[in-house]
Amino acid sequence: LYLFHGQTYSNKHWIDLGLIEIADRLIASGELPPFLIVFPYDQDHYNPPPENSFGEAVFFDLIPTIDRNYRTFPEREYRAIGGISRGGNWAIHIGLPHPGFFSAIGAHSTPIFSTDTNEELREWLLSIPFDELPRLFVDTGENDRWLGYTLAFEDLLNEEGIPHEWHLYPGFHEDKYWQSHIEQYIRWYALSWNLESGAK
Repeated sequence: LYLFHGQTYSNKHWIDLGLIEIADRLIASGELPPFLIVFPYDQDHYNPPPENSFGEAVFFDLIPTIDRNYRTFPEREYRAIGGISRGGNWAIHIGLPHPGFFSAIGAHSTPIFSTDTNEELREWLLSIPFDELPRLFVDTGENDRWLGYTLAFEDLLNEEGIPHEWHLYPGFHEDKYWQSHIEQYIRWYALSWNLESGAK
């Protein structure tokens, strides 16, 4: 599971929100199988792609390095990607053009990169065979300052008949909102992982 932080945060963002404790509890109780979580750091907080090559570094360098050095299941069905705010932008930007590598994409309070136009997003979505579409999770707060951008992305998914899970909750664009949904997020990412079928 690759999880990206929000703008101006570090790769400790998800950790500071309590994700590790929640994941450990769910794994220890047997509710979720053991899995790796990777927290990449985007040091260029303001430039979008293509000026910022963070997405290329993740896809072409980081993921192969993780698969070479850790006991991963490298098949698509066992790899998920997601992020908070700007991190959700990256999850969409990396995940949709490479559906053969990710079975699930989560975008939490994501305003979508301005450089990822509706036309490009639509092209990415329509290029994926329907039965190969990754699971999609999109959520945001009712008072999120970027709400309009997230709603526009959700409208696009509806226009094209793309299956996805959508949630509009009370809350703002802030840690308090994301922290209150961490357990829901982690359960969703691991929903389709089956330890026995993946054993080698």
